[in-house]
Amino acid sequence: MLVGILSDSHGRADRVEAALELLDAHDAELFIHLGDLGSVDVIAAMSGRNVRLVLGNCDWEETELRRACKFHGLHVDHPIGRLQVGDSTIAYTHGHLPELMDVALAEGVDWLLHGHTHLVRDERIGRTRVINPGALQRARRYTVALLDTELDALELFELPAS
Repeated sequence: MLVGILSDSHGRADRVEAALELLDAHDAELFIHLGDLGSVDVIAAMSGRNVRLVLGNCDWEETELRRACKFHGLHVDHPIGRLQVGDSTIAYTHGHLPELMDVALAEGVDWLLHGHTHLVRDERIGRTRVINPGALQRARRYTVALLDTELDALELFELPAS
């Protein structure tokens, strides 16, 4: 499965649209947004796609954001989500609650996705590959990632600053 990973859009629906188009062009089948959406406009930009998401520490209007997600058909797994992909498990959370990440690591999930730091990360801790795609706002460069779960391959994409 090809999973498009994005995070920390902080209200930049234009960058989310650009990121989704780029990931679509690389045949992403599922999109996971790792929180700090920042606005209902970001949620609307993801409408019509297979999206799962968590909320971040800057998603203060949780009720409004959840309502918009329901309206647009997006699946909220807050504060942590888990997906089975074949015999493998993806866990994802925003990253501001380290205890959630610790539990996923202790469980030995195959991939643990998080945002929050706005820094790209790709490392192994035990059997778990920990991935942060970077951020779409408040970062030196705006990045998203594509995870190929069959090959355990990660590709990082940079979006133009705008």
